[in-house]
Amino acid sequence: MNDNDNDKGPGLPRLTRREFARRTGDLAAVAGIREVTLANGPEAGVRALQLRNASGLEVEVLIDRAFDIGDVRLGGIPVSWRSGNQYRHPSLHEVESEDGLSWLRTLDGFLVSGGLDHTLFGGEYDATHYNYPPKQTVRHGLHGRLSSLPARLLAVEEDWTEDGGELRVTGEVVQATAFGEHLRLRRTVAIDVHGTSIRIDDTVENLGFERTPQMFLYHLNVGWPIVDKGTRFVGRVEGHRWASDSTGEQGVAFDVLPEPQPGFVEQVWEHDLTPGTDGRHRVALVRADGALGVEVAWDASTMPAFFEWQNLRDGQYAVGLEPSSHHVAGEQAARDDGSMVWLEHGENRRYRTEITLLQGASQIAAAEERIQGGAR
Repeated sequence: MNDNDNDKGPGLPRLTRREFARRTGDLAAVAGIREVTLANGPEAGVRALQLRNASGLEVEVLIDRAFDIGDVRLGGIPVSWRSGNQYRHPSLHEVESEDGLSWLRTLDGFLVSGGLDHTLFGGEYDATHYNYPPKQTVRHGLHGRLSSLPARLLAVEEDWTEDGGELRVTGEVVQATAFGEHLRLRRTVAIDVHGTSIRIDDTVENLGFERTPQMFLYHLNVGWPIVDKGTRFVGRVEGHRWASDSTGEQGVAFDVLPEPQPGFVEQVWEHDLTPGTDGRHRVALVRADGALGVEVAWDASTMPAFFEWQNLRDGQYAVGLEPSSHHVAGEQAARDDGSMVWLEHGENRRYRTEITLLQGASQIAAAEERIQGGAR
């Protein structure tokens, strides 16, 4: 669903590679990838990759933060949310602290991934499948350990073609312990030289020889100015599987946002979505004035569940769009009802997601038609 109509956005004219080359001595003036190292405060030492294209799309991939995505901008306008935590170096994170809630100190930027062997609420779970007598159980915090693990950079590719091309980066994160899980995430993030879409292609593989649970969640965080008073949530919602208690106490609906609220208590909804004929779930956030929006599409077979996180408090003000491999009841319920994903040695599970930034009425109308009109 790449957008080729740059007349409606801040991007450059759509020229051929040859015509761009006639006008500049370095195509990096048009689009490219730059590797940088953040150098100050709690972010010091975090390596990042900055992808920029001819349509004004800027995407920051945080190598040392699980190859997650930090800032996202379109024509200089921020799309991603900033929490105030900053992109803290992994060495500062204490994953076992704060009774399992320390994950909240890593929550910042556009994509914060949950996994690889646990997501959702924390707790203590049976670990006898690892066959290590001193370790009968394993304790997990909120959304697991992944987000504070550094990645290994594998590839940086600027694949120009005459009519455009693709910018892509690949990294891998290994989550492992002796006598426990040994899982590897291999992630590719790609954008086109022209267009406003971000593609994430993830594969999780069990490198160990013990049967291992595998859970995965994307916390895609959108902030102002897409999140604003009157912003609409768009999705083929057939019902609500679950909603936090706060949804009944504050009078804030899931589908239209208010302005920032003092002391707002986070609201979480698990929506039951109907996939499209292509097997994808789709949702969007759209500003009330129709100027900007963001659409998320993902493979419903590997991430059948979806959460909408509303953090509408003064000074925070964000919405999280959260495709998930498992439903809200979490790990123990999935083990009990047989829906847990278990990977044997060498087995893998692939996750594919596309995020498209929307500009103007025609693009937003087309996105709403894909969401509402393409359902099975």
